[in-house]
Amino acid sequence: MTGGQKAAGHPAGLRERKKQRTRDALLRTALHLFTTQGYDETTVDEIADAVEVSQRTFFRYFANKEEAAFALQDMVESRFVAELRGRPAAEAPFEALRGAVLSAWNDVGTAIEEVVPVELHMRAYRMIESTPSLLAAHLRRNSALEDEVARLIADRERLDMAQDPRPRVAVAAFCGVMRVAGRLWGRGPDTELESLRALTEIYLDHLGPALTEGWRTPSSAAER
Repeated sequence: MTGGQKAAGHPAGLRERKKQRTRDALLRTALHLFTTQGYDETTVDEIADAVEVSQRTFFRYFANKEEAAFALQDMVESRFVAELRGRPAAEAPFEALRGAVLSAWNDVGTAIEEVVPVELHMRAYRMIESTPSLLAAHLRRNSALEDEVARLIADRERLDMAQDPRPRVAVAAFCGVMRVAGRLWGRGPDTELESLRALTEIYLDHLGPALTEGWRTPSSAAER
């Protein structure tokens, strides 16, 4: 590469880093304001003013407030889907789902912490769960994610979802466990992402036995 080529590429790299810093600053500020004064009470102008950019700049990075509120969830979900696409074809469906989510959590925590403190991520999760307009959007987005993941599982298994319900059933159960684990983490005192990964793993490992095995111990069954 010639010196001229290096010089031509250098400013572009600087511009991209500046754009990323601006986006990260807008996201941190938006989540901070959402969680301290309320999502509905926070305006785009307030977010932009706090970062000392224009409203137009905000909309260059986020289509609206909702997109900013769910930016971290989008990051996590995109990593999970990418991991699922890369799972070995020989894995059974649930094994692939479990492996994908745990692999995603191995490094997505670092990606989140590069943008916002983990404590703010937890507060944002609680804020979504407690804000009616965002909770409705959260459920809608979860439904869309379930459809996408079910299609991926069906493709892996060479199944037609219109004829075979198993991909949707398996993914619905899996996503239900994920929601429960996330909700419990959000309510708990431990803000570390590793605790969320550990809780997710525990709950996923209980899914199969909970659905296929009896729950009573021999002594409790005898008492009845």
